[in-house]
Amino acid sequence: MDIVERNMACTAADVFRVLDDGWLFGLWVVGASRIRDVHPTWPAEGATIHHSVGTWPLLIDDTTTMLSCVPGESMELRARAWPAGEARVRLSVVDLAHGCRVRMAEDAVRGPATLIPRFARQAALRWRNTEALRRLSYLAEGRPQH
Repeated sequence: MDIVERNMACTAADVFRVLDDGWLFGLWVVGASRIRDVHPTWPAEGATIHHSVGTWPLLIDDTTTMLSCVPGESMELRARAWPAGEARVRLSVVDLAHGCRVRMAEDAVRGPATLIPRFARQAALRWRNTEALRRLSYLAEGRPQH
């Protein structure tokens, strides 16, 4: 799995306020172009976000499913983007003295993407997930607390 990290100027709770809102998924996940539906129990285990990947007119409708979630600490997702395949994504957040650190690990687990040599796949995922954490930080750092 490729791992990227980002220190953020907010708390782990601030990050999870974004992660817990499935409708915000398309704002921080690179490649997710729209959210079609979010299961009402998100982020409970088994809940699904129905999203589209790509840009019009080449949109692919698929899903991301919550495999496990420890509120305020970590979550593991199965992200589907067929015909490319499926990926497993792990997010973990820890509070620091002045902010928090978010770690994101991802790799292809099924489908044609697994045939791409690991070094090439990891390079693409590193770029994508670095940008995803940058977007997530903008949302978490700027989101008002309630």
